[in-house]
This record gives sequence, C-alpha cells and structure tokens, in this order.
Amino acid sequence: MRSKGRRAIKNRALEVELFRRRALVGFVIVALVLTGMALWYFRLQVVQHAHWAAQSEANRVKPRPIVPGRGIIYDRKGRILADNVPAFRIEVTPSEAGDLDRMLAGLREIIAFSEEELEAFEKARKTSRRYRPIPLKLKLSDEEIARFSVDRWRFPGVEVVPYFGRVYPYGDLFAHIVGYVGRVDDKDVEREGEAISVFSHTGKTGLERYYEQQLRGGVGHERIETSSDGRPMRTLGVVPATPGADLRLSIDVDLQRAMVAAFGDLEGTAVAVDPRTGEILAMVSLPSYDPNWFVNGISHANYKALNENPSRPQFNRAVLGGVAPGSTIKPMMALAGLDSGVRRPEDRTMSTGMFYLPGQKRGYGDASRRGHGPTDVYKSIYASVNTYYYRLALDMGIDRIDHYMDLYGFGKPTGVDLAGEIEGILPSPAWKAKNAPKQGAWYPGDTVITSIGQGYWKVTPLQLVQATAALGNGGWLRRPHLLREMRLGFDAPWVLVPEKAPTQISQNPNNLEAIRRGMILTVHGPGTATNIRGGLDYQIASKTGTAQVISRRGTAAMNPKSLPMHLRHRALFVGFAPAYEPEIAVAVAVEGGGYGGSTAAPIARKILDAWIRGRLPAGVEPEPPGDSRVGVHPENDVASASSAELPADTRADEVSR
Repeated sequence: MRSKGRRAIKNRALEVELFRRRALVGFVIVALVLTGMALWYFRLQVVQHAHWAAQSEANRVKPRPIVPGRGIIYDRKGRILADNVPAFRIEVTPSEAGDLDRMLAGLREIIAFSEEELEAFEKARKTSRRYRPIPLKLKLSDEEIARFSVDRWRFPGVEVVPYFGRVYPYGDLFAHIVGYVGRVDDKDVEREGEAISVFSHTGKTGLERYYEQQLRGGVGHERIETSSDGRPMRTLGVVPATPGADLRLSIDVDLQRAMVAAFGDLEGTAVAVDPRTGEILAMVSLPSYDPNWFVNGISHANYKALNENPSRPQFNRAVLGGVAPGSTIKPMMALAGLDSGVRRPEDRTMSTGMFYLPGQKRGYGDASRRGHGPTDVYKSIYASVNTYYYRLALDMGIDRIDHYMDLYGFGKPTGVDLAGEIEGILPSPAWKAKNAPKQGAWYPGDTVITSIGQGYWKVTPLQLVQATAALGNGGWLRRPHLLREMRLGFDAPWVLVPEKAPTQISQNPNNLEAIRRGMILTVHGPGTATNIRGGLDYQIASKTGTAQVISRRGTAAMNPKSLPMHLRHRALFVGFAPAYEPEIAVAVAVEGGGYGGSTAAPIARKILDAWIRGRLPAGVEPEPPGDSRVGVHPENDVASASSAELPADTRADEVSR
C-alpha cells in the first residue's frame, strides 16, 4: 500500500505538468477563438458595416416605386383623346409571397380572377425578377378591396396599389391615331430592358407607342418602414415621380367625326392636312375598333372577332395600306413633264382612244374609247386623258420619272409620327430586277402604265396627301405630323414642337399654276368631278382616280360594278381648297368604291365643307372646346416663326377616271 502511495505521490508532479500543458493548449485555443471572433466582429462591424447596415435597412425599409401619371393627349381644341382614371390593382411580389399556388387559391376565395388574368400573371412571372411586383388583377371593385383588407395579413407579398388607368373617351374614333396601351409583356422587357417592368402598361400602337418615352415620365420611389411580418408602418421618405408629358395634337375632333360620317357604310381611308404646316387635321381608317378593349387585356372573344373580320379593323390603311395611285398621280406627272422641259403647258397630244407602242398589237386605252382629241396639260388633268401621259412617259424615260417622283416623296416614308409606316413602291428598273426578276427586264410597257399610276406602283394615302399639299402651297413638301405642342407638367406652358424645314419640289410658279388650273377644272369645268360642285361657294383643285385590283383582258374596258366587292376598283380623290391659298388638302381612298368621281369625290366634298365652312354632315354635332389652356392661341400658332424648342395589289394595265 505504501509503495503504491509513493508511486501515486511521485506521479502527481507529472499530472500537474500534464495539466499545465493541457491548460496552455486550451488557453491558446481559447485565445485563438477569441481572436478569431474579434476579427470576425471587426469584419462585421467595421469592414462590412455598410453592407450589413444596408441589409438591415432593407429588411426594415422597403422601397416602393412611384409610377408617374401618364401624359394626357388632347386634340387641337383641348378635347381629351386619351385620359387617366383612378383605379386599384393587386400586385404580387413572388419572392415574398411564399407558395404561389396556395396564395392564389386563397386569393380566389376573396377576389374573382379570370383565366386570362391568371395566364397573363403566369406569363409575366416567368419573364420578370422575383423581387419585382407583378400585376395580378388590374381593376378591383370597392367591395374586392374591402374584402382583401380584412384578410391582408394572410397574404405576404400581396398589395393593393392605386394607379391611373388609361381610357379613350372617343372609342373607335381615334384608334388608328392615338392607339392604345397594353400590359407590359416579355417582348417589351426584351426590347427596353428590366426597367420597364416597373410599369404595368406601355404604348402598343399609334401615338401611345411613338411617344412612349415622353408620355411615360420618370419613376420615383418612397421608403416604407415595415413590421417583421412585412406590414407597412410609415413612410420615411419620398422621391417624387416625374409626370409624363401632355401632348396636344393637330387633330380636330369635329373634322374627324365628319370624315367618318362622310364614308357612311363604305370602307377605306382618308387623310386631311394643312398644306401650310403639314399638320394632320383628321385621319381615319375604316372600319375601326375600340382601343379600350386592349388596355387591361382583350377578351378571347373580342380578339377572335377582330382577327376573323375580313375588313381587318386593326389595319391602319393610311399608314400601312399601299395602293396603286391611279390617275391621282397625273398632276405630279404633269408637273414633272413641265419642270423637266419635256412639255410646255400648251403642247398637245392627240388622243384617239387607244395608244399603241411601235410593233405591238396590244393597246393602252383612254377612259373614253372614242378618244379625247387634242389634249394639253390642263385637259390631261381635268379629263384624265391617259394618252397624254403614255406619250409623256416615253419622252421622259423611266429614270427621269423616278427622279421627280422621288422628289415628290414617293417610294419612301413621309416621316409621320406613327410607328410602322411603309415606304411604298416607286417603280423602276432597279426595283423590278430586285423584286420581280421573273417578270423579265424593264419594258416600255412598264413605263407607259407607270405614268398613269398603275403597274408596280404602291403609295399610301399619306404620301398622296403630302404631294397634293405641295402642289397647293407653292411647291413645298412638308412632313405630315400629328403632334403640335407638348407640355412637361400640368401647370407648365405649352411648347411648340419644331418641324424640320420643307423641301422644294418646283421652282417654277408658272408650272405650278398650270397644274392648279387643270385641277380646278376637274370640279369647276368639264372635268371628272363636276358632280360635287353644286352649291360650292369656294374653289376646289382636285384629281380623281381609280386603282384597279385586277387586270383587264386585252383592250376591253371593265365595269368595276360588275365585280365582287373585294375585286372592285379602289376609288380615289386628292385635292385642296380653297384652290388659292389652301387651308386643307385631302386624300380619299374607298375600297371597292369603283370610280373616284362618283364615290370618293362626294366624300371629299363633305370633308372640305366641314373644315372650310363648318358644315358638318347630318347627325354630326360640333363639340365644345375642352381645356381652355389647350386651345389655339396666337402666341402658340404653328405658323409662328418664334417657337421654343423642346428638350430634346395586283398589277393592272389601265385606269379610268
């Protein structure tokens, strides 16, 4: 026992030493841990302080975007064409909403959602960031808002948000001018980037699309302090949004309504401009559609009805509808002949009823198979004598014709402030070689029919009215445009939108006067539109035309009224009034209308009467002006020189009158 005790006493020193070593190791470990914790604490509190402070602030404070009110669109007299109305929508932030399927199922017990709304939400969710709010239902009733408010606590990440909804008071009257806004989709995000996701709507067509950036304004934001369950508690700060710019157009509501009434049940398009400025006074494409259908998502039934309508209501004929100009091109051809020196006003061409190229049996006819006899430039216009232009075209040659037609604005967009304008077709050997090589080389026959607005020609009513206005205003080609003034805030002054300088199409006033005289005789002489001169107390300078949809066979004339409606000729009319110092120029195209003089001319007469004399068609009552600050004022007149600048189808061979 003693020996064992002695051994135990002897080992006690070793145990103490071992303990000391272990304590030292433990102390080192603890010191290292404490040092590491101190360094980690230093890193958190000092090195990464800004990051974690921001993270903490983000958990406590939620930024909420403030979407600006969209700019309002007015007509020239202050009547509202596109307005904003207060509304409420429900938005979902996927990153905060948890199980989306369960959330949606719960919401459907409170708020009714259509399948179309759910489809739009799912589509937007797949293309948007999870932290961005996505509209689920864009128009809540007061009852739905009240029901949701009671159960708000059950739905984190779901908010009722006030906003301004877009409305178009005149419905289908301005659908092809103002256009419409629609819900932001993946194509919009792809085109403009993620920033557009803040907005629920964006311009899709018309001016709403063309001036989207100006109408949209700048996004602001507010800082919202929230509780631990995400409930808003108070606002900590606000950066206000910049409202969208208001637009004042050159369009006149009364003239627009008169233009639609003038067509009656007919389909087609018409454009009226001020020759002095290029301002578009009215523009219709018929039939039309209600743009309000598209704002919050068009129903399948309405969308199907529009797409299956053979008249294509959504198709803007004034900008996208290319047609052969027919005889309406003759005043421009006549001016080209005079300015090129190939013809003088008094030079005559004999019309026998048929024109033959050397060595060919196939003839090119006049409107009258009996012929028109000796024809000078005046008669060639008012009587629409094809033979005059056949011979003129051969004498000029296609290259010279192309030069002048290009000068008059054909074969290229007018530059109107609407998206998607086509350039049309200005026939030429180069165009044919590129686009119709199977038709062979350019033949003299191609030149002949080009001179009367047939063949490969394709022009828009905007191009026609632009060139016609230039004939009436002294030879100045001006850009047709819809926007007249803009203001960057409700109380801000209206600022005139500057226009680029016009180009001159003729420097010879005598030649322009010769064309004017021929066009005046179309209505006021033995011309093709004498049927509309009854009761006229002002002069109209004009030209009628007919654009064939199908070719004739041989030399036989074709009665368009014998054809089905969709194959009938398009009736055309261009003109300006008063004939001297004109205030308005018009182009009218009636689909299936037959002859221009009998169908398009009466429509044009009603349009001209409405603007010049204030005589509106039956059933159309003038509307009172709107906002007095938007009305026409001398200091804001477009003609003023002192203006502030803003920040920045089938080929045809013959035509009848």
